[in-house]
Amino acid sequence: MPPSRRAYLVWSAGLLAYLVGVMQRSSFGVAGLDAADRFGAAPAVLSGFIVLQLLVYAALQVPVGLLLDRFGARRLVLVGALTMAIAQVMLALATSLPLAIAARVLVGVGDALTFISVLSVVSAWFPARRVPLMTQLTALLGQLGQVLSAIPLATVLHGAGWTPAFLSAAALGVVAAVAVTAVFADRPPGAPAPGPAAGPREVIDGLKASWREPGTRLGLWTHAGTQFSGMVFSLLWGVPYLVAGQGMSPTAASVLLTVLVGAGAVAGPLFGEFTARHPLRRSWLVLGVIAVTAGAWTAVLLLPPPAPLWLLVLLVIVLACNGPCSAVGFDYARTFNPGHRRGTAVGIVNVGGFTASLLVTLGVGAVLGLLGGFTPEAFRAAWTVQYPIWALATVGVLVARVRARRSLAAEGVVVPPLREALSRERRRKVAGR
Repeated sequence: MPPSRRAYLVWSAGLLAYLVGVMQRSSFGVAGLDAADRFGAAPAVLSGFIVLQLLVYAALQVPVGLLLDRFGARRLVLVGALTMAIAQVMLALATSLPLAIAARVLVGVGDALTFISVLSVVSAWFPARRVPLMTQLTALLGQLGQVLSAIPLATVLHGAGWTPAFLSAAALGVVAAVAVTAVFADRPPGAPAPGPAAGPREVIDGLKASWREPGTRLGLWTHAGTQFSGMVFSLLWGVPYLVAGQGMSPTAASVLLTVLVGAGAVAGPLFGEFTARHPLRRSWLVLGVIAVTAGAWTAVLLLPPPAPLWLLVLLVIVLACNGPCSAVGFDYARTFNPGHRRGTAVGIVNVGGFTASLLVTLGVGAVLGLLGGFTPEAFRAAWTVQYPIWALATVGVLVARVRARRSLAAEGVVVPPLREALSRERRRKVAGR
């Protein structure tokens, strides 16, 4: 049964809230150098803004998953939009580091409430076969929030100044809250309501059950290995790196961030369709994206800066694939867990990527501080902090995949070898001609 028009209207309101949330999250990325001047912040202090934001986000994912299972998505998305709007007003008026840092912490709180709540509504309103594609569309269209940061917000920032720019961002948060209040809904009319709220014992048992599920851990390592590189680049260090580390103008750097979003818009539906058609081959997609991302960074970092423009464009295109691929982790959580604890499982998965992003953001800032600040050679060394995360995530995916396949085998689902699966696919295509 195809989804109704109401389903798309509800999804659109949730998508707007997430898109504005991404803009609030990434707004500091285009303002990094301006913030350094406004607050007199060294690189390590500057990274601390985003580290705290990501730390709060990651720490809240499991609690938010539990709150989602208990209170529903509509309340959480509404509170998230208003919290981020208040945070941006604080940042607009801040003239001291403590208030600015507190504002970014509140952005992390509101951001944490939004994405997994919107995903839960996608699962409730759309047929199971369409959920992977809609998840990818939600993730990639939400990344247009980075475009709002990279172009309109940056234009206001460099034209009208700091305070008007962040007050404008706050106003968009209020618009999103109004849209959520008007049309967003947890489930279709007539759908069964969730059971009575679980007590503390049931909550803890559900959390343990979600973690014990090998598919949840596979989703966590998937998210950890594929999200951080693109997120750290777009969230804080991409524009400073391209300007101070590669000699690009701020305008050209902002254009490259829009290329990242555009390439993600192409990759997202392709990844979603692949996930829906080949659910037993998702891990190969994940491992491939990790390998290609590490390879692209290696090619850039081996060359003395400035790197050729075509290579930087290629790097950005590869980074654009990270976000859509990280959404595969949520698909693992959805398919390996029963409905009553999917919010908890998605929260666990989301911890992976944001913890990795936090560590890399902090690591890049620390290395820059040790090596003298925003210089090409310092950036060149700083980006190498990514390699241990890729290695750890790859091992985690491989180990969790083995355990997940054992779990499937115990349920009677046999995963054929990749060569056999590809052979079957070729025969199927030939027969269909």
